[in-house]
Amino acid sequence: MYRRESEDYSIRVEPYYAPQGSEIELFLSAHRNGIPVLLKGPTGCGKTRFMEYMAWKLNLPLVTVACHDDLTASDLVGRYLIVGGETQWVDGPLARAVRVGGICYLDEIVEARKDTTVVIHPLADNRRALPVEKTGELLHAPDSFNLTISYNPGYQSVLKDLKQSTRQRFLSLEFDYPENELEQSILMHEAKVDREIASTLVRFGVMTRNLKGSGLEEGASTRLLVHAAKLIVFGIAPLDACNASITQTLTDDPENLTAIREMASSLF
Repeated sequence: MYRRESEDYSIRVEPYYAPQGSEIELFLSAHRNGIPVLLKGPTGCGKTRFMEYMAWKLNLPLVTVACHDDLTASDLVGRYLIVGGETQWVDGPLARAVRVGGICYLDEIVEARKDTTVVIHPLADNRRALPVEKTGELLHAPDSFNLTISYNPGYQSVLKDLKQSTRQRFLSLEFDYPENELEQSILMHEAKVDREIASTLVRFGVMTRNLKGSGLEEGASTRLLVHAAKLIVFGIAPLDACNASITQTLTDDPENLTAIREMASSLF
């Protein structure tokens, strides 16, 4: 049963990932030493792609959980369900990852309820164990298991922040948008766009990021630039591609929309 689940979560094809620093070596070292990892960085900067790449490189199944306000401990650990008229225990994603010795990636951990995040504490220290209270079971994580969480410091607030009791269990890797040349290369690889368009899109992205804190919560992510590049390669006019993929996605404010459209018009 668990072998099959492990195969279902495997990454069979090498994901494209362009390193920004020593994050690959640091993650490998953390994994070998049983240290959980915290990824910090803005949305769309490559955190999830990094995790897919590391799962492929380590040949481990990757179980990803998108955290949200209604996420409960039972959602992570598991619950009893009626299956075929019988009551059966069904593992949640966290328990499943522990059993198969894979990577459990909790994306945007600060979105989860505070009482839910406490369940990861025993896995994130020297105990490396997951208590399953409803069954009385104690799951010990094998050496191959890794727990990684992520969050966006740009959305950090008093209500949505990691408690010190949680974050001080983790090794932290900081991510940001790539340097211009690297981001340009990413667009060329992901969207098969030519160098000139890629360079112009990166310039546009940087201009929107400079508006952060002056009307925008976030500027254009690398992900959004890739979306625009793909539309352009498909034959959509650059201004239309940027408006649909970037401008309208970033804001609904009329003044900000006008300002960003003018930026795009100045470049394309």
